[in-house]
Amino acid sequence: MSDAEATLETGLTPPDRWRVSDAPLRIALLGWARLGAQAREGSGYNLAASELGAGLALSGHRVFYLRSGMDYALRPGMFIRRIERWRGVECFHLYNSPNLAPALFNFRNMEREMGSPRQTRLVLGWLKSVGAEVVHAHSLEGFGLDVVGAIRDAGIPVIITPHNYWYACPQVDLLHLERYVCLDYEGGAKCQGCLKPALPHRTRIRRRIEQALHRGLGPGFGGQVRGLLFGRRRPRPGRGRAVVEVEELDPELGVGFEVSATRDHDGTVHNPTPLDADQEILEVGRSPLDQNERFTRADHHLTVLNTYGKRRRRGVDALNAASTVTPPSEFMRRAYEAMGVEPGRQHVLRLGLSHLDQINRRSRRSPFYRVRPWIPGEAKRPLRLAFFGTVRHNKGLDVLVRAILMLDTEVRQRCQFLIRAAGGDWLHKRRLGHLPEVSFLGGYDVRQLVSAGGEFDVGVLPHIWFENSPIVMLEFLHAGKFVISSRLGGPADWIVEPDSPGAGGGPGNGLLFPGGSPEGLAAQIARVVRGDVAVPSAEEVHEVSRLTSYPHHVAEAEALYRAAREGGQREARSHPETRVSEAKPAQRSAMPSRTA
Repeated sequence: MSDAEATLETGLTPPDRWRVSDAPLRIALLGWARLGAQAREGSGYNLAASELGAGLALSGHRVFYLRSGMDYALRPGMFIRRIERWRGVECFHLYNSPNLAPALFNFRNMEREMGSPRQTRLVLGWLKSVGAEVVHAHSLEGFGLDVVGAIRDAGIPVIITPHNYWYACPQVDLLHLERYVCLDYEGGAKCQGCLKPALPHRTRIRRRIEQALHRGLGPGFGGQVRGLLFGRRRPRPGRGRAVVEVEELDPELGVGFEVSATRDHDGTVHNPTPLDADQEILEVGRSPLDQNERFTRADHHLTVLNTYGKRRRRGVDALNAASTVTPPSEFMRRAYEAMGVEPGRQHVLRLGLSHLDQINRRSRRSPFYRVRPWIPGEAKRPLRLAFFGTVRHNKGLDVLVRAILMLDTEVRQRCQFLIRAAGGDWLHKRRLGHLPEVSFLGGYDVRQLVSAGGEFDVGVLPHIWFENSPIVMLEFLHAGKFVISSRLGGPADWIVEPDSPGAGGGPGNGLLFPGGSPEGLAAQIARVVRGDVAVPSAEEVHEVSRLTSYPHHVAEAEALYRAAREGGQREARSHPETRVSEAKPAQRSAMPSRTA
């Protein structure tokens, strides 16, 4: 079955040199986003989960996926329905979960998040019906935390890949009010009021009605009825109204082409839509350069003073119940160990994705692979810096905007900033509308990134939270790009600064600055522009970057599954809260269309 002409039981034909397993497994993946949506729903977490699932199916394994927390129906009770087959993965959705996803919507539902016996019994029944031999949870948002121990009690090994900090933080990112690194959650007291979503039961009812309208009437008419029932979503501030009653004229309107009399001009242009006084970008939290170390040294991570404190303890217990925990970064491993995960239970599983390999190969095949892209004394164009992400505070676009405004004119005019930010960048456009060195290019998709390598020289990663293994950073490094990054979370494991031992006297692959510090980011940009730091070639970046290929990632995950099955399985035993009674087992060769 290693022959490229062989067709697998899954109906897939592996490409040349793809490794096919001699002993296929039946693998169940758990998550909350629709697998086939990939990065369009769930962002990087779902892209990683979906690519791994597809790679496992291509290797000959039978792969099943269950999502929970997103699908609701008017039909009473919980049930599981087969939805589709996507790239060889059989996809099922659990309807009417008592736990909502994404995590924001479940923030006021901690008791059910800690334990949902009925839902867990349904999940166990589904696992039995598909004959799962190993379970890989990429996200348990939308599930109860008790599901991990129950699956282990049933004799099935469980691998958990935490793509964020949800197991210890129901806000997910270890951010207070979504803008400040939360070093001390104060036993749960600080969690109260951190997020303010609607009450869970109201959200569940609303989703049932909205999704029923969508399924029954279609998105058009169903959306109109939804608007009548729930009202239209409010427009964002500043939209649909004039910023100023009378637009101020460009003061250079009469100059034409003449610039000789304005040689000392700062290079800005007239901005007809500046921000109103009430539209200032919110401040975000700042972190010292050693914030990673401060967090992992703290000793208060398992203090319990209320329900949120208890929930953090349950989340850590769930990780300790798993066969193996596979954080994608060394920092996340240390962070979870500091928060109570048993030493030795974790194994760092670095991400490998198919589009990252395409980006890497594209870079290596370029005639400019060994050429440094920008040398200050010889440059005949600006240094091009790129931001890829969203406008959410955690991604740090606010920090980049402030940093750009702090640059000296001579530095700024030697730059061009390319900003691709999904989610509505209008506020930032107004803030920087007078700077011709800034281009806002809107959102983007994964495939665009393969060709985007020729558009920029340096990637900027200004996040304000403990990033794990940000895919955009991996995209930069696979493309052979120098990266200027916040020193928060996992990126510090990949970024090799020019003056560090890992650089070996070379230019390294990036620079670090304190998270949330626009001054720090502006200073690092200035160092590159002025030539204090060299911009390396793609080859030089690859030489010092620890990168994992997609085939290697899939093979390493499979090896972990086999290790979990062969050593340390708990003997299956009856559990008072998780007896399988809500789903009938199906034959291994049959694909159940519904579990009820």
